[in-house]
Amino acid sequence: MEETIVLYPSPGLGHVVSMVELGKLLLHHHGRRGNHQFPITILLTTGFWDTPTIISYIDSVSQAYPSISFRRLPSISVDNSQICSRAAIGFQFIRLNAPNVLHSLQEISKSYKISAFVIDIFCTSALSIGKDLKIPTFYFYTSGASSLAAFLQFPKLDEQTTGNFKDQPDTVFHFHGAPPLKAIHMP
Repeated sequence: MEETIVLYPSPGLGHVVSMVELGKLLLHHHGRRGNHQFPITILLTTGFWDTPTIISYIDSVSQAYPSISFRRLPSISVDNSQICSRAAIGFQFIRLNAPNVLHSLQEISKSYKISAFVIDIFCTSALSIGKDLKIPTFYFYTSGASSLAAFLQFPKLDEQTTGNFKDQPDTVFHFHGAPPLKAIHMP
């Protein structure tokens, strides 16, 4: 059975573009199997943060890279009456898409052996889906190395710090690969 890699970005143009660029790199370095181009399938959510720019971008990538295909998940809506932030709405939207992701992976598996499932760092709800289907699943972090270094140090900071960062105006954090950052400048 022919193999494919499935990529699952978070909603939003920046995450979609980053995941498409990863797909292009995979094709460039590992995409040729004899006379056949290795296919990449990108799962896209529908409804949340959709813009004409994303649709236009997807169309141009599809034309330029026929080995990259896009599979749109069914449209869903989020009841945001009880949710106070846009980020929380985004995470809820991704969680609500889990059954659609499962169904898509099952459908793709009928035609291809999924050799890898690469999920955006914000799509953590999809990790268990890959595990349940016994598909090797990997996180893709779409930010810079200094941002990742800061996130990796947060658990240690949490152990060493009491209270809220905003209440500690004199505290300065030193993250690997980044300039010092005052606690009051943290979100």
